[in-house]
Amino acid sequence: MATIRKRGTSWQAQVRRDGYPQISKSFSTKADALSWAREKERAIERAELPVGVRQATSITVGDLLRRYEEVITPAKRGARFERSRIKTLLSHQLARAPLAKLSPALVARYRDDRLEVVSGDSVRRELTILRHCLTVAMREWDVPLSTNPVQSITLPEPSRARDQRLEAEAGQKLHAAIGSAHAWYLRPLMELAVETGMRRGELLSLQWHHVSLEKRTAHLPITKNGHARTVALTPKAIEVLKALPRGDARVFPVSGNAVRLAWERLRKRAGVPGLRFHDLRHEAVSRFFEAGLSIPEVALMSGHRDTRMLMRYTHLRPEALAEKLARVSLGQT
Repeated sequence: MATIRKRGTSWQAQVRRDGYPQISKSFSTKADALSWAREKERAIERAELPVGVRQATSITVGDLLRRYEEVITPAKRGARFERSRIKTLLSHQLARAPLAKLSPALVARYRDDRLEVVSGDSVRRELTILRHCLTVAMREWDVPLSTNPVQSITLPEPSRARDQRLEAEAGQKLHAAIGSAHAWYLRPLMELAVETGMRRGELLSLQWHHVSLEKRTAHLPITKNGHARTVALTPKAIEVLKALPRGDARVFPVSGNAVRLAWERLRKRAGVPGLRFHDLRHEAVSRFFEAGLSIPEVALMSGHRDTRMLMRYTHLRPEALAEKLARVSLGQT
C-alpha cells in the first residue's frame, strides 16, 4: 500500500507490502510521487524488484547469525562464549524473522524477553553480537538492510561495578577448606592470582619458558584484549612458582572447566558462595594501589588499557587510606 505525504517543500512516497521491506523516495511534485509509488507496486506484483530487495524476504536473521558464527566468530579469542550467545539468539523467534520484517520493535521484544531471564549485562553482550552481525552483513555481504535496528533501541544499563574483594576472613576460610585430597593447583593458583592480577585464563595458559625467576617476570603473549604484557613477580609469587612441579610446558596443566568445578566446590566448602575467582583480580589491583604503585604501573601489571575500566577494578579500603593519612600527618612519608 502506498502512502503519499507532504514533507516540507517535497512529497514523500512510501510503499509497504507484506513480505517486502518498506521503500520510500521524495519528489518535488505530488504527481511524480504517485507515479513512482504505482510503478513500485506493479514491480512488486510482477516480482520485478531488484534482487537485493527480493532477498530481504528470503533471508532470515538466523541465516545471518549462522554465517557470522561460521565466518567471523572463529577469529575471536572469546569464540566459545560467542557461540553460546549466538545459540541463544538463534533459539528466539527473532532469528526466524525475514530481513524484510526486521525492525527495532522486534529487537526490543528480544531485549525485553531476555531481561526476564538474565541480567542486563548478558542481554547487552547478546545484542552487541547481533549489532555487529548486521553491520558486517550490510557492509561486506551486500545484504539489503538500510539501517541497523539494534542501533535504534535502548540497551540495558550496565550493571554497577562489582566491588567484591578477598577479605581476610574469606581468604582464611578458602585456604582452610583446601585439603590434601583436593585439587593440588587451587592454592597456588589463588595465590598467584592475588600476587599478579592475572586472569584465570592467563594463569592457565602461562608456560614455564615465559617465566623468568631471575628477572622476576612472567610474559603473557596472548591476553584477553589481544595485547601481550609482561607481569612483574612479587617475592611471594616467586616463592609459589618455585614450589610448583615442572613436568609440563604449562605452569598449570589443567583445563579451565576443571578449575571452574574445583573452585565452585571449594567456595561451597568454605562458606563463601558469592566469591568469584575473578574477584581475586580485583583484590590484586586494589593491593597494587594500596602498595603505592602509580596508575601506569598498575596498568602494566593488570593489562588495562582504559583507565576508567582500571578504576572499576580498584576498591581501596578506607581504613588503609586512613593509615596513610595518619603517616602523612606525622611526617613519616
